[in-house]
Amino acid sequence: MLYKARVEVSLKPGHSDPEGETTTRSLRELAYLVRSVGVSKVYTITLEANSISDAETKVESMCKKLLANPTKDNYTFQVEEAK
Repeated sequence: MLYKARVEVSLKPGHSDPEGETTTRSLRELAYLVRSVGVSKVYTITLEANSISDAETKVESMCKKLLANPTKDNYTFQVEEAK
């Protein structure tokens, strides 16, 4: 069965986010009253699995092995049947 996963990876608090800092400065230069910007990566994955729980297990493994660095990143994900 096919499933679609949406994985969001973002920096843990306290880690440098140069892209977010640059974006914050640029938005302020454009006269937006922005306090801060945080940059995240979003992965959309279509995968085969036997069940939704199997798909969730596989996505969790993907996050731990490749998509997120546990030292500096947090991640969340949602899995649903592909339509």
